Formats: sequence, C-alpha cells, structure tokens
Amino acid sequence: MNETQLIKNGIRIDGRKFDELRPIEAKVGVLKRANGSAFFKIGNTAAIAGVIGPRKVYPKHKEQSDRAIIRTDYKMAPFSTTDRSRPGPNRRSTEISLVTRKALTPVIFLEEFPKTSIDVFIEIIQADASTRCAGINAAALALADAGIPMRDLVASCSAGIVEGHIIMDIAGKEDTAGELDFPIAYYPKKKEITLLQMDGIADKDQFKKILHLAVKGSEKIYEIQKKALREKYEGELAE
Repeated sequence: MNETQLIKNGIRIDGRKFDELRPIEAKVGVLKRANGSAFFKIGNTAAIAGVIGPRKVYPKHKEQSDRAIIRTDYKMAPFSTTDRSRPGPNRRSTEISLVTRKALTPVIFLEEFPKTSIDVFIEIIQADASTRCAGINAAALALADAGIPMRDLVASCSAGIVEGHIIMDIAGKEDTAGELDFPIAYYPKKKEITLLQMDGIADKDQFKKILHLAVKGSEKIYEIQKKALREKYEGELAE
C-alpha cells in the first residue's frame, strides 16, 4: 500500500470498516467550577465543554425579555494540533461557535429562563478531524449535566467520501485527503437535523447515502451520551 492509499480491500487506514465509529469515551462532571461539564473523545479527537448559567446577561442590552440567550465559544487549544495558530478568535472558531449554537438551540427550553444567558465553552484539547462534532457532543452532555431543561440531547457525527467510498466518522488523513466531509448534528427524538454542512461535491444518490450514514453514527453516539449521564447519576445514588 502506498503512502496516499487510505482504503484497501474495504478497510480504512486505521483498520475500520466504512460504517464504523472510532472508539469513544464520554464522561460528565469533569470540571468543578462549571455548572455542568463533559469530556468527549472519539479516536484521537477530544473535547471538553463547560456550561455556566443561567446567569445575568452582560451587557444587559443583549438580554431577551421572554427567553434565555445561549452563547457558545469554541476554541482549539494551541497544543491540540501540530499546526500552531495565533491566540484569540479566528474565522474558523467563530463559524463553528455559531453553528454549534444553532445546533443546540432547538432542544433547550430557553423560555424557562428569561433575561438570562447560558454560556457554553468548548475547548478542543486534541484534534484529529471531526472536531466540531466532538465539541457538540461534549456541549450537549455539559448542558444536561448543568440541569438545563432540554427536550433531548443533540448527537453529532460526520460522514464523507474517501477514494470514492462513503464512510462514517471522518478521521485523520481522511479529512485532508478525502473528497468530501459532511458533519451533522441530530435531534434524535424528533429525527431532525439541526446542523448540516458539506465540504465537497456529491450527487443526489451520494448525498442520501452520506446523510443516512451520518444519522446512523449520530444515533450510536446518542446511546453513548445517555450511558455517560446514567453512569454519573447512578454513581451518585450509590454513594
């Protein structure tokens, strides 16, 4: 196999099948000073999320009289990749912060906390593709851990095309050398997509297959999220 070949005999470069997720670790309650927090790792991509709120809005003119506002801050730690970037916000982090907020908003009962803010902070501490998906998964768990009333969790997974093959959970060199990256966020109880982005080109049939695989991956992640929450609260009850 040459250095650029990412798939051989139906097996990906990291040993996975086309419809297989990387190993996942999820845990809630990892930060003491946040109202809610979570750690989510998928393969070599890891995110920590912390939630503060509901709390007073500063500056005050940004508050909503009939609902809370949700604010999201996505960042990549300087040590998360081999590429070094300038500290502070950049266009990519601003864009991912925005789409993360839009992905999470439909499941939160914002009307329960008028004139307040719910602030979600996401830090990518290790990056190996699909970082926005990991961040969304961690953020949804942190919101639940904070006791924010929610209609459901949000689960997020990517899919895409690599060397002509449709695959689940883009990772590593698949991200940089593949033909298409397709992250989604999914609201399982309503079977609704709350985020869909596509970096690349696909025809109608490919689009349907990629979307189906991304949803399938999100449903698997959703079960892992629920398990992480159960484990925390079952442990507290046992104490």
